[in-house]
Amino acid sequence: MPLKIMPKKKHLSAGRVPLILFLCQMIGALDVPLDPKLLDDLVQPPTITQQSPKDYIVDPRENIVIQCEAKGKPPPSFSWTRNGTHFDIDKDPLVTMKPGSGTLIINIITEGKAETYEGVYQCTARNERGAAVSNNIVVRPSRSPLWTKERLEPITLRNGQSLVLPCRPPIGLPPAIIFWMDNSFQRLPQSERVSQGLNGDLYFSNVLPEDTREDYICYARFNHTQTIQQKQPISLKVISAKPSKERPPTFLTPEGNESLKEELRGNVLSLECIAEGLPTPIIYWIKEDGTLPVNRTFYRNFKKTLQITQVTEADSGNYQCIAKNPLGAVHHTIAVTVKAAPYWIAAPQNLVLSPGENGTLICRANGNPKPRIAWLTNGVPIEIAPEDPSRKIDGDTIIFSNVQERLSAVYQCNASNEYGYLLANAFVNVLAEPPRILTSANILYQVIANRPAFLDCAFFGSPLPTIEWFKGTKGSALHEDIYVLHDNGTLEIPVAQKDSTGTYTCVARNKLGMAKNEVHLEIKDPTRIIKQPEHAVVQRGSKVSFECKVKHDHTLIPTIVWLKDHGELPNEERFSVDKDHLVVTDVSDDDGGTYTCAANTTLDRVSASAVLRVVAPTPTPAPIYDVPNPPFDLELTNQLDKSVQLTWTPGDDNNSPITKFIIEYEDAMHEAGVWHHQAEVSGTQTTAQLKLSPYVNYSFRVMAENNIGRSVPSEASEQYLTKAAEPDQNPTAVEGLGTEPDNLVITWKPLNGFESNGPGLQYKVSWRQKDGDDEWTSVVVANVSKYIVSGTPTFVPYLIKVQALNDVGFAPEPAVVMGHSGEDLPMVAPGNVRVNVVNSTLAEVHWDPVPLKSVRGHLQGYRIYYWKVQSSSKRNRRHIEKKILTFQGSKTHGMLPGLQPYSHYFLNVRVVNGKGEGPASSDRGFHTPEGVPSAPSSLKIVNPTLDSLTLEWDPPSHPNGVLTEYTLKYQPINSTHELGPLVDLKIPANKTRWTLKNLNFSTRYKFYFYAQTSVGSGSQITEEAITTVDEAMASRQVDIATQGWFIGLMCAVALLILILLIVCFVRRNKGGKYPVKEKEDAHADPEIQPMKEDDGTFGEYSDAEDHKPLKKGSRTPSDRTVKKEDSDDSLVDYGEGVNGQFNEDGSFIGQYSGKKEKEPAEGNESSEAPSPVNAMNSFV
Repeated sequence: MPLKIMPKKKHLSAGRVPLILFLCQMIGALDVPLDPKLLDDLVQPPTITQQSPKDYIVDPRENIVIQCEAKGKPPPSFSWTRNGTHFDIDKDPLVTMKPGSGTLIINIITEGKAETYEGVYQCTARNERGAAVSNNIVVRPSRSPLWTKERLEPITLRNGQSLVLPCRPPIGLPPAIIFWMDNSFQRLPQSERVSQGLNGDLYFSNVLPEDTREDYICYARFNHTQTIQQKQPISLKVISAKPSKERPPTFLTPEGNESLKEELRGNVLSLECIAEGLPTPIIYWIKEDGTLPVNRTFYRNFKKTLQITQVTEADSGNYQCIAKNPLGAVHHTIAVTVKAAPYWIAAPQNLVLSPGENGTLICRANGNPKPRIAWLTNGVPIEIAPEDPSRKIDGDTIIFSNVQERLSAVYQCNASNEYGYLLANAFVNVLAEPPRILTSANILYQVIANRPAFLDCAFFGSPLPTIEWFKGTKGSALHEDIYVLHDNGTLEIPVAQKDSTGTYTCVARNKLGMAKNEVHLEIKDPTRIIKQPEHAVVQRGSKVSFECKVKHDHTLIPTIVWLKDHGELPNEERFSVDKDHLVVTDVSDDDGGTYTCAANTTLDRVSASAVLRVVAPTPTPAPIYDVPNPPFDLELTNQLDKSVQLTWTPGDDNNSPITKFIIEYEDAMHEAGVWHHQAEVSGTQTTAQLKLSPYVNYSFRVMAENNIGRSVPSEASEQYLTKAAEPDQNPTAVEGLGTEPDNLVITWKPLNGFESNGPGLQYKVSWRQKDGDDEWTSVVVANVSKYIVSGTPTFVPYLIKVQALNDVGFAPEPAVVMGHSGEDLPMVAPGNVRVNVVNSTLAEVHWDPVPLKSVRGHLQGYRIYYWKVQSSSKRNRRHIEKKILTFQGSKTHGMLPGLQPYSHYFLNVRVVNGKGEGPASSDRGFHTPEGVPSAPSSLKIVNPTLDSLTLEWDPPSHPNGVLTEYTLKYQPINSTHELGPLVDLKIPANKTRWTLKNLNFSTRYKFYFYAQTSVGSGSQITEEAITTVDEAMASRQVDIATQGWFIGLMCAVALLILILLIVCFVRRNKGGKYPVKEKEDAHADPEIQPMKEDDGTFGEYSDAEDHKPLKKGSRTPSDRTVKKEDSDDSLVDYGEGVNGQFNEDGSFIGQYSGKKEKEPAEGNESSEAPSPVNAMNSFV
């Protein structure tokens, strides 16, 4: 459908040719523009355009001006009424009417009084098409009367009493503004205790001595006349005697517990409560059965006044004020009723009709009480106006039908109630006018690309014309999917592109004719700054250069202006501007600031700024090397179907030459946001010829690379959509595999959007049996990846091919692949199954292969199921879980490992294909020979005595044959964990308990126990146990350790050691030699002299034995002698119980102890008794 009028949408465009007046259309109404082209022959009823307010208060010191302006064709004449009767202005020399309007000017400055002209005025504007009337304008002069003289007696109160100072200002017009001041014209301070009421009185909740003064003065300001009237001063004296007794609050205003308040809709509702009391009460406000409106509620006068703005009927209700102090509270309820003067719901609108048309005037208003609607025509009540058969009145609506041109008139709607009235004029203008286009012909509009374009077509006609727009000479209508047509006829192109350039024709039609107009649109490239000035930090006295390269439409001439800090450049020779650069020489501190390059054309303006910072001179820094700045200003040229030329401008190389440029592309149609590698060119090139694929919406970006690294990507180029073509490749990974015995599932990897080369991608799937003579069967499917062929024979080879196609054509002939229809379970079991037992845990199975045709699928192998049925050592039958081994391919034999010795097995063999297993062969049984048994299940040592131990065990869990006997080996372990001689003992197979006698007391034994069959010995189990301790010997050892003589001996040894240490320490500090050292120096013989037991002195020693090899793992033997091999830390061990150590100078110090008694061991602890000498060494 052609583009036609749509709902209002107003836009303005720079570069539009302005109209003197433009058309404003509404539903069923047309405002006639006062365009000069229409004034000569187009008539229009009067319309009031300006009038004075309804309640017009004038300044009696100035002339009275009552406004009344109207428009119409022919121009209307004006008349006035005053107080309901005709006002003859010609008879009053003080009254004149402004030429060309109805405005009255009453000259009262030279003579006359304003009160003489007080009254109700109404203006009428009339021409041949009707009469419009103004509101009733009530003219009243402002008044500012004086206060009446009165004698005011001084007021004396006690501290704490309440007080009201009356103001009672004279009644003025408009009402006065009241405030209280002193003789010095300083406002009296107010607070929660002292405040002014809405009536102007000054209220004291309680008085204080500081309230004493003689100049409480009430002032009344009359703003209209700019005068202030003053009341006589009031004197107040507060006696500072004992303050009044504290009292709960009572209200000073309003009186009583309840009051009424009425307010009009849209006004400010003001509620007031002022209370007295001691201490000063605090006021709170609530609304009963409701909440106070959040955004319209305000508290004034220390919360004594509640105000609600823009009051509505919903604000009616009971409001409660609460006055509180510590002695109590008092409440007052104000019943609020919101009334409403009339307000519009739908005011009548001007109506332009053509002869024979129908229309309506609607006048709807609301108010409280509901207003009465009265209609007038040309200022006369419609009830007494001349009859008009084309109109019918239905309450607030006038319905017109089949109107005629002579019935044009102005209708007035009056909505009134007791609180006011509304008056609206609306004309019905019956015109018969063919369309006219008011916009000048052949206007040239120039618009920057990617911005909205607005093409004007101001029009007029009656009936209301329809508007259509066409582009080009072929007359193709423009549609709403791309364009927007505004109600004034303007055509909007939301985003103008290069292809929007051309001639546009606006056509206006109604039943009386048609008019058209041509305008022209040119789309210009935007002005861009492709090289912006860069921020600079320069040294004082040096030179700085700012570069600003501008790219613009070749038909527009830009003006380049440089600014400093948004103002003009300094008028100095140091500032020079050439084509692309601003150069500042001999830079000073004052040159610092923001420099802006502004490029202006007749259609657009762009700018870029850089900051210059001036610093003190410093040594020249080393150059900074970095990755390049990204390329910019990408442009596509030579746009062909499969190639395009990309041009760009390199960014700064940052002191490292650019080695190459990398070009990437994005396919906005198929993979938006994903960038792919396109090409690479050398760092000296700034253009590249790129190969393109069909049906791809390309965008390109470029990255620069130098020896430091790669730049960030450039901004993306404009998009370029290549034309569609047939696919140049077919899908890959084509396979044919059946999922059921009677189907063939053909799958493939579909082409991606980039590979489709065009819209409507589909696939032609073809198949036929490989070994048959059938023709190819084909089907075309949508862009999917699978097709199922049903009703095929089982496991038959098929030839398959899948070819891509799109709306343009087919891809090349595809390759043929082979697939198979679905498999079914094999039909035949393997035959001639043989078993060869290799040993007790391994068997070899052989079978004959099945015929390949019976496999009915891909042969995957053979599967052996085998299970143990009967143990040779037990006669009861016991089934266990079957085990499975699979042998791949066409093998006809296999090994079964991990068998249980001395067991009876069964097995069967099945063939396997892709569908599953075939039937099993007949079960085949075989026996495994005996093997060695497992270890006995348990071994416990019970009932230990001084010389015997009893062993209990459980037989092996897997005897693997017939047990012939048990073997028990054991040997003692001494306190140093050395093993004694090994004893070997044979035990009959039917035994599970055995007692060993004649063992050593308090000795640990290690046991090795295993079972045997005729084949050999099984795994062994080990255990350790200890015979019990001789209690008498243990008691003797404890007694010796607690004897007094033994304790005394230990103390003596400790004392001797302490004395020896002290002597050695003294001798060493003096630099002398102690006996051992003297003997070292005196004897060269390396032999060691043993220690003498009688005097405790040392013999001579040698370290010749120091490096003799020592046996590992040995400990103190049971005869308590110390061997040389016991430690690799000592030099030589002397006698029993000697601990040797070196002094700081390398000499040897040893202690000797007497022979120790052997103590019994308990449990697993060593039987070696602690050495008393060791104990003393630890103590020292």
